[in-house]
Amino acid sequence: MNDLVWIFISALLINNFVLSYFLGLCPFLGVSSRLDTAFRLGLANIFVMLITALCAWLLNTYVLIYAPYLRLISFIVVIASTVQFIEMVIKRLSPALFRALGIFLPLITTNCAILGLAIFATNRGYGLAEGLVFALGAGAGFTLALVLMAGIREEVALADVPVLLRGTAMNLIIAGILSMAFMGFAGLFSGA
Repeated sequence: MNDLVWIFISALLINNFVLSYFLGLCPFLGVSSRLDTAFRLGLANIFVMLITALCAWLLNTYVLIYAPYLRLISFIVVIASTVQFIEMVIKRLSPALFRALGIFLPLITTNCAILGLAIFATNRGYGLAEGLVFALGAGAGFTLALVLMAGIREEVALADVPVLLRGTAMNLIIAGILSMAFMGFAGLFSGA
């Protein structure tokens, strides 16, 4: 049980995919302008990461032991299928959210954080429970990064920012400061 807590906290804070590994920067910088949109995309990412972790474990345990060279393409097919399913569900249940997410919803398919999750879980030899906890922690960390960035960007939009710093420059400065803040979590536990 202690290992599962460590895996979750490590993926959430210490080894945050966005702010420590710099994976998934496209949706992080592109969708994080509004808090509600960022949170919903984060939830969609958590769902895709959980399904990916489950499928990666199943593939590694039962299928890819015979053909390990198919690992990467198998993971890509699973991620693309899951994202396509989520896209259809969101379009049906919440057309407003579907329009708000725009191109970034299908871009989850090419989100390197999700592919990185499958590869990291495989390389670390995680079992089913560890892989799912890792996916939940990584997804929660991704969502946390999106929500923090969106909240700060909403506040900055109301501030009097010099012209030279508006837009992309300010977003990159905020992302860098958030990243440095999350690097401070590396000393949270001994051995981190």
